Amino acid sequence: MPLGPIPTRSPMLIARTIPELRQHLANCQCPAFVPTMGNLHAGHIQLVERAKPLGDRTVASIFVNRLQFLPHEDFDSYPRTWEADCAKLEAAGCDVVFAPRETDLYPEPQTVKVHADPALADILEGQFRPGFFTGVSTVVMKLFMSVFAGHAQGVAVFGKKDYQQLMVIRQMVRQFALPINVVGVETCRAEDGLALSSRNGYLSESERAEAVQLSLALRSLGRDALAAADGLVSHLPGLEDKALQALRQRGWQPDYLTVRRRSDLQVPQAGDALVVLGAARLGNTRLIDNMEI
Repeated sequence: MPLGPIPTRSPMLIARTIPELRQHLANCQCPAFVPTMGNLHAGHIQLVERAKPLGDRTVASIFVNRLQFLPHEDFDSYPRTWEADCAKLEAAGCDVVFAPRETDLYPEPQTVKVHADPALADILEGQFRPGFFTGVSTVVMKLFMSVFAGHAQGVAVFGKKDYQQLMVIRQMVRQFALPINVVGVETCRAEDGLALSSRNGYLSESERAEAVQLSLALRSLGRDALAAADGLVSHLPGLEDKALQALRQRGWQPDYLTVRRRSDLQVPQAGDALVVLGAARLGNTRLIDNMEI
């Protein structure tokens, strides 16, 4: 009996403007969206694969957002790897890539911005990168409006590596009553435990070998925090200082290594569910990581 034709996937569509994107999604009931800044790695592709069964059209954006970079940070040097990114997304089954130029997403100065709750956004990353979460919240809101406008529901998928960012976005979606289900995906790691990051490419060979020490330091701090049990509140400052000093002795410049409660990233009390978070510079590269304990 002759076999029927093998079904083929529609080619991946590329939208540069918001009207083009909305045209591509006109017949879509529930977009599943993965926002990225490009320079994609296996962690990004894992997000796309997680998104696919959650909606009827999978959308990824590639946009390096100037608003979330401080003047001394790496906006201009951040790697742009367009052709490789598109090949990876198409292989992962992405349906639509939204890759606006800066003038497409910000045709006029973005003077209206989304300011996240300072209690969440001005600590940790927000303390060391002032204004970062305003830039993140603003561009994510604009991307959400570009992708989800006209749809009764949608899904947005983010990695847990940017733990605080995920919390800020969830709070924004909740407080603005956006019809979007925000899904967090576990951090994708290299074989030695290093969290995958687009900035890992900045590391020299020797720095790459050393970089796993950040996740090891967080694991050690997490073990010490759990061992402190009911005495955590009194012991925590000393435990965090010990972890910071250990990284400094290895040549790192840590911003923070800390244990917080998962619900709001405030200082934990006995019985709270915990997360350990860290950010540190190795050479010229700033790395972040976290793990729930």
